This record gives sequence, C-alpha cells and structure tokens, in this order.
Amino acid sequence: MTTSVEQQNGSVGTTAATTNASSSRTTPAPAMAPAEKPKKISGMDFKRWQQKMFFYLTTLSLQCFISEDVPVLGEETPENERFVVTEAWKHSDFLCKNYILSCLEDGLYNVYSVMETSKELWNALEKKYKTEDVGLKKFVAVQFLDFKMVDSKSVITQVQQLQVIVHDLLAEGMVINEAFQVAAFIEKLPPLWKDFKNYLKHKRKEMTLEDLIVRLRIEEENKAAEKKSRGNSTIMGANIFEEASTSKKRKKSMQPSQNPREWWIDSGAAQHVCANKKLFTSYAPAGPNETVFMANSATA
Repeated sequence: MTTSVEQQNGSVGTTAATTNASSSRTTPAPAMAPAEKPKKISGMDFKRWQQKMFFYLTTLSLQCFISEDVPVLGEETPENERFVVTEAWKHSDFLCKNYILSCLEDGLYNVYSVMETSKELWNALEKKYKTEDVGLKKFVAVQFLDFKMVDSKSVITQVQQLQVIVHDLLAEGMVINEAFQVAAFIEKLPPLWKDFKNYLKHKRKEMTLEDLIVRLRIEEENKAAEKKSRGNSTIMGANIFEEASTSKKRKKSMQPSQNPREWWIDSGAAQHVCANKKLFTSYAPAGPNETVFMANSATA
C-alpha cells in the first residue's frame, strides 16, 4: 500500500515536472509593470494603435498569443497533462483576446468579438486595415502629385500644406529624400513666381528644405512690400491724372477738335510724357542735367 502511494506520488511529481516543461511557452513569464492601456481604436491610425497594443500585451507577457496556435502535444504525453497544458493556454489566450477587444470601439467590438483566438482576431484586424493602408498610400501620393500652388494664396501657407502631405507619405513608409522634396516644392510654385522659380532651379549649390522655405519667405515678404509700394504710387498717380483730366476738359472746351489719342494713360510715374506740348497749361524746358528714370531703372 505504501509502495503504491510512493509510486503514485512519484508519478504525480513526474507529471508536474513534464507539464512545467511542456507548457513553458504557455505560462506567462513574470510580467513587467503594465504600460498605459491604448485608447480605443475606431478605424483610424491603425498602425500606431497596433504598435501600442503589441507593447501593452508585451508588458502583460501575452504577446506570444497573437501569433501562436493552441499547442499540440504528442500521443506519448499523458491525457491529463495535455488537458492541463491546453486549458492553461486557452486561459491566457482568452485574456489576450479580451485585452485587444477592450481597445476596440463598440462597433468594431461587435464585429470582432466572434473571433475564437487572439491570433485570429489580430490577423483579421491586420488584414482589414493593411488593405485600407494601401488605399491610403495611393490617396496621399495622388494628393502630392496633384498639388498645385496658386497666386491667390500665400506661398508659405501652401508650402506648409505640402509639408503635411509629405509627412503623411513618410508615415506610410514611402521614401522621399530631401533633394526630391526641394525640387518638387520649387516645381509647384505658382505662375507669378516663374522668374524666381527659374532662379532657384539654376542655383548650383544644393539647398535643404529649410533653406528653401527661408528663401521663399523672404521673397514673399519682398513681393508684399513691392505690391504695397506700387499701390501707394498708383494712388499718387491717380491724383495727378485727375488734375490732368480737369486741365484737359478746360482745354477741350477751347479746342473742340482735340484728338484724344494724343493723351497717354498715366502710369503713376513721377514724370510724364505727352505727345503734344500745347496740351499743357504751362511748362519750362528741362535743364541739361535733368534725368528721367524708366521702369527698368534705365535713364534718359
């Protein structure tokens, strides 16, 4: 009787040892401090959510269950041992699966809660959203290729919009080096920037994207200042033109046969040219050192 108990105890001891060895992969190692639980995903930013979820499961020592099937033990393994190992695996897999499900929005939870194992659930999510990621890559690539700057908006604002698209491309794993980005940004400058675009394209020194943006910012500020200056000149020129028109009306009342084609449109210049000096109410000959500046800064 005693011998029988000893043999039975020995058998149990052996079984326990075998079970521990066989189920080492199903028994979680001591867990590290759990990471912050990922926020529930609604379908956006799956790749980022997936990385956070994997790390969270790792801190719980459950990450292996998203890639493993239920262990299959050989026929030589006693039936009670197979039962213990299988049940231990199912328990851990159940925990893993429900940790994942708890991080899905209610709509997604209802769809994926029917999955039987963590691996099946993980693969189903990956298949769905990786397919969508391919579509997203194409969408972002088309956005980048079709993006065209317009003259009616600030160039710097449009550059920032283009930078956001480039960031999305890089986030999708597409490789775009800086030299290509610089060339693309220059090529997409609006029509009124044609001269500056050609200047940039023929620069021999290679620019960084940051250098390009600084140059564009300076050029845009210069264009704004020039436009403001032209606006002030136009207002001044309009006042002069109004005075000339009044003088013309007085002159026209005395000379009904006056030819209107001899009057030129005022350009806002400080000095003016007229085809017929008789149209002026008064004038004086220019001195020998008098100079007229043309629009291109040449003198006459």
